[in-house]
Parts: sequence; structure tokens; C-alpha cells
Amino acid sequence: MKIKTRFAPSPTGYLHVGGARTALYSWLFSRHAGGEFVLRIEDTDLERSTQEAIDAIMAGMNWLNLDWDEGPYFQTKRFDRYNAVIDDMLVQGTAYRCFCSKVRLDALREKQMANGEKPRYDGHCRDSQCSHTDDEPHVVRFRNPQEGSVIFDDNIRGPIEFSNQELDDLIIRRTDGAPTYNFCVVVDDWDMEISHVIRGEDHINNTPRQINILKALGAPVPEYAHVSMILGDDGKKLSKRHGAVGVMQYRDDGYLPQALLNYLVRLGWSHGDQEIFSLDDMKTFFTLDAINKSASAFNTEKLQWLNHHYINHMPAEEVAVHLAWHVEQLGIETRNGPELKDIVKLLGERCKTLKEMAESCRYFYEDFHQFDADAAKKHLRPVARQPLEAVRAKLATISPWTPENVHHAIQGTADELGVGMGKVGMPLRVAVTGAGQSPGMDVTVYAIGQARSLQRIDRALAYIAEREARG
Repeated sequence: MKIKTRFAPSPTGYLHVGGARTALYSWLFSRHAGGEFVLRIEDTDLERSTQEAIDAIMAGMNWLNLDWDEGPYFQTKRFDRYNAVIDDMLVQGTAYRCFCSKVRLDALREKQMANGEKPRYDGHCRDSQCSHTDDEPHVVRFRNPQEGSVIFDDNIRGPIEFSNQELDDLIIRRTDGAPTYNFCVVVDDWDMEISHVIRGEDHINNTPRQINILKALGAPVPEYAHVSMILGDDGKKLSKRHGAVGVMQYRDDGYLPQALLNYLVRLGWSHGDQEIFSLDDMKTFFTLDAINKSASAFNTEKLQWLNHHYINHMPAEEVAVHLAWHVEQLGIETRNGPELKDIVKLLGERCKTLKEMAESCRYFYEDFHQFDADAAKKHLRPVARQPLEAVRAKLATISPWTPENVHHAIQGTADELGVGMGKVGMPLRVAVTGAGQSPGMDVTVYAIGQARSLQRIDRALAYIAEREARG
């Protein structure tokens, strides 16, 4: 059997975490089997579907590098196909026109609810002999079997059964002539030869209806796998309340796509005790039977831990590509300073996100307007003047300008003055970075550059002189 999966989001909002995980599982299943992956945009909800949401979905898929072999297909461009199938079903008798008014249907619903019954269409027009004109308002309903059950073997949950008596005759074409979501999905899966439908558990109730339509069409029935929902830290369904907005928000917050994918694949799936998975690892090991049936809880701290791991273990050149976007957002001009791959190496251990790294790297490229008040008060005191003057003299004579030579200059200053490295390093740190924290002084001063470091030391010495003058 050729494996073919699909991801079919509705463009009524951003690509959220749950949708991204579903897309990842569908993509991995096809890639593991050497199959194909289809992207389909289910935009039949004309009122709520937006181009902005479509763009956000595409951006999210591209950022996560979940490539597709076919598509994107748009359901709104396939209405002629759906209606041709519906017209054929009317001829075959597997569908029928329903002329029931909204007034009748509302009254039926109220009566059923008053009697404690499940609201459902009563089949009034199913075998009606009443004559109607073609231009009379009507919908088209699927003639659902009235006996027996729909049983399917879910690849995650095992056998699931629905009684056909619980399923009413589904509307497959509205009064305005537009085909409905559940019907379009069926025709799409049939036409696109989808072998496995991997989707959220909220679609379980749609599955028996879709299976019955597929059987009525004489179409093959794909296999189904329904993935459990993702919960927030508080055990409630993940929502904006938990910060669960679009996937691209995670990019904006400084996460690497590799880290988010690694986190999402483990949010309901496992392979032994392994925690770190490259994309190749995922494609090699992923199977549907290893997906957990129970809901998973989203843990931001775990995602940050993974992101920190990837920042420090991916090639710095790759991380730098993603960092560049954040640096650009902050308007930092990087031409006069170290390469971003060097920033990754310098700040990787200290930063959990790329956004944090971008915000921390400004002093490598731009002169700051003032020293951090607390750091300057503590370290740019009159007692720091001598160490700063001495280390400046040594730094000014360095050639070639290397981290090793910078280190020898700082160490040599401390040795000559008979003081600990902190007595030299901390005033120097505040002088050249403006703050009290940075990577090691040798690599930091080297990266800032010789001329710029000397200028900043001069500025710090002037600050100390002013402080001395004030008494």
C-alpha cells in the first residue's frame, strides 16, 4: 500500500500548537514509510476563513520545514467536483433533497430536547412523496444507513463503534448550493488517495459519518488515527490563556523550529527514554502505535530547556541564520562587529532563547549611552582607575589581536598589580559592555574589537574621574 497522509487545517485562525503537532505526526508517518504528504486548506467556512490565516498556516509550515508533496489544495476551488458527486448521489438514491423549513427544524429540536432526546433530523423528507419545484429552497442530505454500526480500528485508540441509529441524515449541500465540510473532506480523501487520516480527537464523531459516505460512493476507506488534545499546565485545554497562540509566536519569542518540533513530537509520542530527536531520528523511529492515548500537558520550561540545548548543540552557523531575524527586528546593524555565529558561541550558554540573545548582543555592535547604574556604582570606583589604565596600556599594544593575547593582557595586569582577576576583569567588563554580566572577558573584549574596547575604557576612566571630582 502506498502511504499518503494529509494535513488539512481550516484557515479560520493561526496554526496553533495542536495543529502543528498533528501536521508533524502526519508528515513523519508518511516520511517514515517513504510515502507522500498533502497540504489541504479546508476553507469551506466562507465567513470565517481569511487570507491572513492562510498566510499564517503557510508561514508556520515553512518555518517548521514540514514540506509537502502535493498542494496546497483549496476546497473552495473544488466546488464543481463536490457538486458533481452530490448530483450523482441524488440519481443513485444515496442522497435526497430536504425541503424542511427552519421553523420546522427548530420546533423539532425543541421538542426532542424537551423530551430528553438527542437532537437529530427525523428523516421527514427521506422518503417523502410530496412534489416540489426545483427552485424551491432545499438542502441535500446523505441517506445514512438506519441499521447496524460503523466500526473502525483507530490506529491509536483501537476499535471504535458507532450505531447508525445515532447518526442522522447529514446535510451535504446547503440551501445556497455550497457543499458542507464533512462531505468535502470525504471527496478530497477519496480523490487524493489518502491512505491514513491522522487528526485530532475532536474529529472522532465525524469519522463514522465520513466512513458511511465513502462506502456509499464505493470509495476506499482510509485508516484513522485520532490524536489526544494538548492541555495547559493547569490541566485545562490549551488556549490563548496559556499563551498558546500561533506557531509563529514561538519564532517571535526566540525558539528554534528544531526545538519546537522536538518538543511537539514528544508531546504524546515516545521512543524509549530518548529526549533529543533530530528530524532524521524522528523519521526513523516514528510509528502511530507509540502515540499515547491520554492527553499531554504543555510545559514551557521543558521547551526552554530543549531550545537551550539546540542553541548550544546545533552548528552555530545554522543557529545564526535564525538569530539574524531577531537581530534585524531590533534594528541592530551587525556589519561593524563579530559574525553572528560567534555571538551564538559567546552567548549560547547564557541565553535560553534567540530573542534573549539578540537583546544581549547589542554592545558588540553599538556603543551604549550609559553604564548600568548598579554595575557602575560597584565597579567603576576610584580604586578601579589603576587596573583600567594598566590593562588599557597592554590592550593598546596587542598585535595580532587574538583572544589569547587579550587574555594574557588581562592576566598580566592582575599579576603585575598583585590582585585577583576580578579586580581587573569586573571594571573592564563594565567599561566595555556597560553592564555587570557578559561572557569571559578575553573573548568579549576580542569580539568587541581593539579600537572600540580602548574607546570604551577611556570613557569609563572619564566616568571615574568625574566620580573622583565629585568626591
